[in-house]
Amino acid sequence: MIGSALFTKVRESLNMEQTSVSGSGSSQIASVAPMTNILKQVVVAAAPAEGKWDARYIHEVPHTNEYYLKCMVGGVLSCGLTHAAVTPLDVTKCNMQVNPGKYKGLVSGLKTIMAEEGTSAIWKGFTPTLIGYSMQGLFKFGLYEYFKDFYSTLAGEENSKKYKALIWVAGSASAEFFADIALCPMEMVKVKIQTSPAGTFPLGLVSATSKMFELKAETRYPFGSLVPLWSRQIPYTIAKFVMFEKVVSMFYTHVFTEPKNSYSKGTQLGITFASGYIAGVVCAVVSHPADSLVSLLGKSQNKGKSMGQIASEFGTLNLFTKGLSIRILMIGTLTGLQWFIYDSFKTAAGLGTSGGK
Repeated sequence: MIGSALFTKVRESLNMEQTSVSGSGSSQIASVAPMTNILKQVVVAAAPAEGKWDARYIHEVPHTNEYYLKCMVGGVLSCGLTHAAVTPLDVTKCNMQVNPGKYKGLVSGLKTIMAEEGTSAIWKGFTPTLIGYSMQGLFKFGLYEYFKDFYSTLAGEENSKKYKALIWVAGSASAEFFADIALCPMEMVKVKIQTSPAGTFPLGLVSATSKMFELKAETRYPFGSLVPLWSRQIPYTIAKFVMFEKVVSMFYTHVFTEPKNSYSKGTQLGITFASGYIAGVVCAVVSHPADSLVSLLGKSQNKGKSMGQIASEFGTLNLFTKGLSIRILMIGTLTGLQWFIYDSFKTAAGLGTSGGK
């Protein structure tokens, strides 16, 4: 089966990455490069067998290789730009999660960071954020489109309509599995930069990455946070895509009831943003405990501790609530903007907006 072959290739790629680590910064940053080989093998859209129903070819714009690749570019812009733009919020949120006694709120947290470390400190981790989430967006959006078609074709024409929501779940979860492997190394660097006390850890991308490798027994770099990332990002992405698809469908079924193409691109993009924002609020709540755990893993005091021990010491209530209000504000806006940027790019590329009745 294609699915099992893909997961085998990922395991092989991870082994290659971990055994090919060297001391130079450039080779460390390039350690996720084998993922591009997986990408080439995943995005295969051969012509459908004669007489067989194929979900890729039921759309107004056929979902060919070119379509998936354009969606990947849209995903890079969507995730990379938005996550990098809200770095100050992310820095504050991470510090609230790691040290809730000191950083009690968004405004006070920002003021504390700037007072102690300077104004530029709120932009710590900008570069690994931009790189990591661009890589994540490439796989998240591009592979979602691919897997959605793949599972729909596998289910058949009738079942793909009957079990549409389950196909969205399977497609988004499968895409995020790969997206997090691409994200994990830069996410670990970002969190360490953002949560380390001033002067205790390098701030530059190459020097920080080198330090992470140097201390890999302690930091578990480059994939020590992969399981927490999966536990955070897969539920988040399922909520993000399924809720978006459902809300868009509700808008076009109950509010904008004329054929989708009869509405202007501006109206369609407005629906996209509203649907994305609503989905983002749900995402924030669903994924927050795991997000807190990822931040706590980067704290030096938690060196050598298991995830269960860290969670127990921090407290269940704190895992669910510390930094949640900022995360709702950040993720709601972020998700709305991501979908807006993604669909704007798709529209400009002639692919149309996402979702429908």
